[in-house]
Amino acid sequence: MNPSLKHMRSALLVVVVAALAACSTTSTTSTQHTPSATADAAASTAQTVDVFAAASLTDVFTELAAAYEADHPGISIDLTFGGSSDLATQIVEGAPADVFASANERQMEAVAGEVDGSSHLFATNTLTIVVPSGNPAGVTDFASLAAPGLLLVACAPEVPCGAATASLEEQLGVSLSPVSEESSVTDVLGKVAAGEADAGLVYVTDVARAEGVESIPFDGAELATNRYPIATLTTGDAQDAARDFLAYVLGPEGQAALAAAGFHTP
Repeated sequence: MNPSLKHMRSALLVVVVAALAACSTTSTTSTQHTPSATADAAASTAQTVDVFAAASLTDVFTELAAAYEADHPGISIDLTFGGSSDLATQIVEGAPADVFASANERQMEAVAGEVDGSSHLFATNTLTIVVPSGNPAGVTDFASLAAPGLLLVACAPEVPCGAATASLEEQLGVSLSPVSEESSVTDVLGKVAAGEADAGLVYVTDVARAEGVESIPFDGAELATNRYPIATLTTGDAQDAARDFLAYVLGPEGQAALAAAGFHTP
C-alpha cells in the first residue's frame, strides 16, 4: 500500500475514535445530571411536621399521623409523646416543635408566647381507676383508694392527670396518699400493668392501651373533665404543613378517630 495513503487512513481513524469518545462523554454526563436534579426537587418539597402531644394521645395520634401521611405525599409527621408539662417546658426552652397538643389548657397557657395565632379545643377526657386484672385489692370507688395499705400510683400534681386527681380529691372530700407520683399516665399505667401497684388513676381512653388491667369507673369523675387544646407554634419550620395537620385533627377524620378512641368533643 502507498505509504501516503496508509498515513491518511490512520489519521482518519484517529479522528473517528476521538469523535466517538466525545459523544460518549457528553451522553454520560447528561444522564448523570438528570436524576440528581430530580432528587434535589423532591428534597426541596419534603417537609417534616414535629408534633408534641400528650401521652394519652399516643395511640390515636399515631393512627392520625399515618393516615395524614398517606394522603399527603412528601409530608412526614414526627411525633413526640410525654407528660404535657414536660413537653411545655421543652417548647419554652426552644425545642423545634410545629404543633403542641396538650392534655389541659394550663400547659397550653404555659407556651402562650410560642403559639402561632390561637389554640383550639379538640377533645375532652375524664379519669378512671385502673387495677390489675381481677382487682386483687378489691377497689370499688374513689374513696377506696385511700384504704390503709393500698398501693396507689397517680400522676404528679403538675401533670394534667395529676391536676385532675387533685381536683377530685378536693371535690369528693377524699385525701389520697400515692406511693408514687409519675410524670405521665403512661408511667402510671405501666406500673399497674406490671403489678407494682394495686391501683392507679388514668384517663378513660388509656385503659385499652395496656394488657393485664381493668377499669373501675367511679361516681364524680365528670367533676374533673380535662379539655385538650391544640395549636401550631412559631418554634418550628413547617408552619403551613403544621396548620394543615391541625385542621385535619379538628376535621371529620380527626374527630372520628378521637371518638373511636373514647375521647369526647369539647
